[in-house]
Amino acid sequence: MATDDNLRHVSLELTCRTREIKGFTSRAWHITGMGCHDRGPHVLPLTLLLTERTAYRFNLESRQPRLFVRCEAGDDTLEPREITASQEVAANWMDGETQVLDAPMPPALHAWIEAYLARHGERIDAGRKKKRAGAGRAREE
Repeated sequence: MATDDNLRHVSLELTCRTREIKGFTSRAWHITGMGCHDRGPHVLPLTLLLTERTAYRFNLESRQPRLFVRCEAGDDTLEPREITASQEVAANWMDGETQVLDAPMPPALHAWIEAYLARHGERIDAGRKKKRAGAGRAREE
């Protein structure tokens, strides 16, 4: 269950741009507005997860931190369904051939994620731990 510590609402506005190139029509969706409130054409909950702390830190330290939005295509629409600050989660969505839009992270959300990481600590991926000698082997007697 999300608490105020790890949940914020993000309002999004999407715009479709149509271009014609050599007789073919191309449509591209973009996030044209984003706010840290619960009013607007599309509102999604942004929930921070302890297991994604390393990914959040990686995003925050990038040149331009971003938010990623998973969308479902309709006939002539695109409906935002989920939002994340984790590039790893967004990559998994794209592996599933889902349309993902991204936009620069608003400064208020950047500060909120920094405070979350300060409260909960940075997650370090330790990798595999070295086994002690003889561990996991049958004993000879």
